[in-house]
Amino acid sequence: MTEAANPDELEIATGYMSAVLNGPFIAMECTGDTGALEIAAWSAGAARVLGYAREEVIGRRLSDTILGGADVDLWRRLCDGPVGAPLTVQHRRADGGVVVCEWVHQPMRDAGGRVVRRLFLGQDVTGLGRAAEQARDHAILLRAILDHAPLVACKYDRNGVFTFHDGKGIERAGLTPGQLLGMNVLDLYGVDPASAEAIRRAFAGEAAEMDTEAHGASWRSWFLPVLDERGAPDGAVSVTFDITDLKRRESEIEAKLAMIEAQQQVIRTLSTPIIEVWDRVLTMPMVGVIDSARTSEVMDNLLDAIVTKGARFAILDLTGVDAVDTKTASYLVELVRAIRLLGAEGVITGIRSNVAQTMITLGLDLSEVITMGNLRAGLKLCIRRLNIEAAAATGGAKRPQ
Repeated sequence: MTEAANPDELEIATGYMSAVLNGPFIAMECTGDTGALEIAAWSAGAARVLGYAREEVIGRRLSDTILGGADVDLWRRLCDGPVGAPLTVQHRRADGGVVVCEWVHQPMRDAGGRVVRRLFLGQDVTGLGRAAEQARDHAILLRAILDHAPLVACKYDRNGVFTFHDGKGIERAGLTPGQLLGMNVLDLYGVDPASAEAIRRAFAGEAAEMDTEAHGASWRSWFLPVLDERGAPDGAVSVTFDITDLKRRESEIEAKLAMIEAQQQVIRTLSTPIIEVWDRVLTMPMVGVIDSARTSEVMDNLLDAIVTKGARFAILDLTGVDAVDTKTASYLVELVRAIRLLGAEGVITGIRSNVAQTMITLGLDLSEVITMGNLRAGLKLCIRRLNIEAAAATGGAKRPQ
């Protein structure tokens, strides 16, 4: 049985309650049984936070205003529990919104010890509740990432000492969570100059990225600076991913690309082979569609072959060419001119009607270009001219073939 309050105590308590209810606090005074409390007084702070004006709630039951069905039992626990013990309750405001308040309960008794009034003091903790909920969500999210993603997360103080060390990727390194706590990151991983530079940049306030080989695996790390409330560097955090499999796949892809490039080079060589069909006579049979990129490569290869083999004639056989673009047609004429600059003669054979039409449409000057109907005719022309040149060189008169 609680001791009865004397009249002086009741007078003091009444004065205290009056001051509270007229102040900025969230406060209310109720009468009646705990299961059917009626509001007898309502502070300005309660009206502000809970949205009910004083005249809207005086004389009404608490359960008809701010308490929902489930909250009634919580409120009964507040009344029956230890005096001063806080209880957090979610309320529905007058406008339909939700607010979370933390309450303490102070019963007021008469001379016989019977509770005649109850004073409830509260504070709005809606923001704190949301912050706590967000912190809880962040902790759950972080834990899920650390337990399942192949990464290592670390935090360092301003001297580079590990203060956090966790993550599933630690298993790949043969370590256990927290094993590096108290150690210095530069002592462990600062031997490599590039790694040391990236770490120091983070501690100086600049984000840095680096790839390293350690513990028998490949790692990619992001070092991020931590700043204090003044914006000054105050340590760093790092996130490190195990990229061993990624590196292996990159190497495989690079090897495949190199193989493809080699195969393409073989195909290009086979599609435009340079053949020495006669002494000092080269021929290059071309097949398919000749575009600008392919023509440029052909020009380089043919000119190199002319110089290397000391060729006197170069035959470009277009019998197998289905089409050329307008730029390529110009390239072919330029190629013949380039061949002449090397002291040789270019001959074009096997021009199809559509290719000839493209050249005519462009208005190309073909007066200096030797053209023959087919490769056989072109080869005969080259051999005949070689014989004439040989005869002239020896001073004899050899009949042209």
